[in-house]
Amino acid sequence: MDFIGHHVLSVDQFARADIERIFQVADEMQPYAERTRITRVLEGAILGNMFFEPSTRTRVSFGCAFNLLGGEVRETTEVKASSLAKGESLYDTARVLSGYSDIIVMRHPEAGSVAEFASASRVPVLNAGDGTNEHPSQALLDLYTIRKELEGQNRSIDGLRIALVGDLKHGRAVHSLCKMLGLFDHVEFNLVSPAELAAPADIVEALVAKGHAVNVWGDLQSGIHHVDIVYVTRTQEERFPSQEEADRYRGLFRLNQAIYTEHCEPNTVIMHPLPRDSRAQAQELDVDLNQNPNLAIFRQTDNGVLVRMALFALILNIADEIHNHARPVTWYTAKRTPRT
Repeated sequence: MDFIGHHVLSVDQFARADIERIFQVADEMQPYAERTRITRVLEGAILGNMFFEPSTRTRVSFGCAFNLLGGEVRETTEVKASSLAKGESLYDTARVLSGYSDIIVMRHPEAGSVAEFASASRVPVLNAGDGTNEHPSQALLDLYTIRKELEGQNRSIDGLRIALVGDLKHGRAVHSLCKMLGLFDHVEFNLVSPAELAAPADIVEALVAKGHAVNVWGDLQSGIHHVDIVYVTRTQEERFPSQEEADRYRGLFRLNQAIYTEHCEPNTVIMHPLPRDSRAQAQELDVDLNQNPNLAIFRQTDNGVLVRMALFALILNIADEIHNHARPVTWYTAKRTPRT
């Protein structure tokens, strides 16, 4: 992939070498993300952060990543806060807002909407989630986390054993991660979900066609045996036709410390794209896992800043200039140790 000036709309754009390049740049972002160094390489640049669906981590981490590189952020949240609520087309919105920005990050509830917007934009556009379709930067940060977690065990992504648990039908983070893992060798997928929320057939068929092992499980305990990663996702209630239907599936697959101890290997890493549903009837990841050192969900969120900084650096062609604009911090900064 030629990153410079290009959109990031789908994981299908990436080859394995592209992913390794992103991760190489992400590694170099560590001192800036930890606030032990400052860089102002994007001073004067403007990010248009356009989020037409609720978001905390993705929206804030993209903005944080741009700020840490020295740029400024302008935000639009919710359709009702924009002229889309007045009937303006995505085409017109793209033509206007791309004149105000150097790069745009967009989330929208309709599949394909970000690509439609990008086709009219005058600046690069990054897909921060379009309906049930894709979430490329989430897949990148998830894969980056997997790589870092496995490195601590002297392992690599090749030969990975991963259990994907929960709403695999609607979970765009799961869809994108599966596609990206498909670029590696000999990955074994345990797909754990109710039959009605199974992963889309085209994604499963593509993995099988590439020679990966795919196992489908209807119960949690069997699906999380003998895996390196348990990746849990919540019931995507906003994708269901009614709250009543969504409630049928909430809390069916609950991972807690007792189940983990009985059925997982001692070093199995626990991941989740967040938010985890902590309501009593859900608890897909129980709070009693919070002190488990293999719970990587907050390391995932930290890694999201690194990966999104790397994407900005590559697309705006400043990856080789970052350190030339660096200096020490001038304020007290807390020591940032890896979080469990």
